[in-house]
Amino acid sequence: MAGKTFRFGVVAAAQEGGAKWRETARRAEDLGYSTLLSPDNLRLPTPTAALAIAAAVTTELRVGTFVYASPLRTPRAAAWEAHSLSVLTERRFEMGIGTGIPPMREAAAELGLPYGTGPERLAQVSDTISHLRRLDGDAHTPVMVAAGGPKARRLAGERADIVTLAGSVLASRAETAEYAAEIRSAAGGRDVELAMNIFVVGEEIPPWIRGFIGHDHETLVEHDSLTLLRGGPAAMADELQRRREELGVSYYSVNGAFIQDFAPVIARLAGR
Repeated sequence: MAGKTFRFGVVAAAQEGGAKWRETARRAEDLGYSTLLSPDNLRLPTPTAALAIAAAVTTELRVGTFVYASPLRTPRAAAWEAHSLSVLTERRFEMGIGTGIPPMREAAAELGLPYGTGPERLAQVSDTISHLRRLDGDAHTPVMVAAGGPKARRLAGERADIVTLAGSVLASRAETAEYAAEIRSAAGGRDVELAMNIFVVGEEIPPWIRGFIGHDHETLVEHDSLTLLRGGPAAMADELQRRREELGVSYYSVNGAFIQDFAPVIARLAGR
């Protein structure tokens, strides 16, 4: 399978204040990351403000949401924020959006917004994209959709520029290949970039990541989890090349805890 050129993102938040956040943005650019991605969480600074700052202190680094949770804004409000970031960053912004994880139910309630059913939250994703396209006019803000289930994969294939495979952390390679094929089929020949988030780089899992994914390192190894990368930089680079060939995934993001550990892998794959 012919693959796109590799791209790499780092997922981080600005909870340690402006000075540290500006340092993180500059460091990500210096280490060769193409994108700095900010999560959507009421307990963290809003990604809208954080990403505007990150773009202001860098020159080529792209910035993106990872990801807007659709229940936390009306579609028009989310599109307004995304379009504003696209304009103010001189088109270096990518809007990531998804239906949100279960804890978003409480966050939506705190904002006075309905959480909605699965189909309703997915409809919000689609409506947000429609509003963004109208606001963009002749411009085009890249949209990334985090797609877990079959309906989300179909929508993502039809409407997104980038699709992050967001299924189970224990999904097999065969299952992931099927999901990727579903997305390409829904895209109908459109050139969609496939992405994947790497939760663990190396042999240790930070406690909060273990709590989030619900599995220990041994379980990830046992199931050959695609959310895990092991070995030295050469082995990791070879594995990512294998995934690009077999699955078509060329865009990988890692958590900020691994920003330095993953940099040698980026160096090996730069320009490929």
